[in-house]
Amino acid sequence: QVQLVESGGGLVQAGGSLRLSCAASGRIFSINTMGWYRQTPGKQRELVATITIGGNTNYKDSVKGRFTISRDNAKRTVYLQMNSLNPEDTAVYYCNVNLIDSSGYSGNYWGQGTQVTVSS
Repeated sequence: QVQLVESGGGLVQAGGSLRLSCAASGRIFSINTMGWYRQTPGKQRELVATITIGGNTNYKDSVKGRFTISRDNAKRTVYLQMNSLNPEDTAVYYCNVNLIDSSGYSGNYWGQGTQVTVSS
């Protein structure tokens, strides 16, 4: 079994910062790309940022320069540092991890989601 546990969401005023964390645990052989997505009611889940095993990053245009994705491979954890938050960033944030488990299965796993609310 593989589990992803997220933490760090909450309520913040516009201009503030939050840091999300997502830790993977269980029968994991290796972890490839890790990322963060977000979703608001009535809309499709959208990519926010990804980071490869080599450290290459990719960001949604609207978060470039404000958000930073990073990972700690030893801790099997991915982070999302969010600065200069604005109300349009309000959403449920989900981590996504592409990994190979101990049985050799390769797949994408999702965290449970964490609410981020930015007040104006």
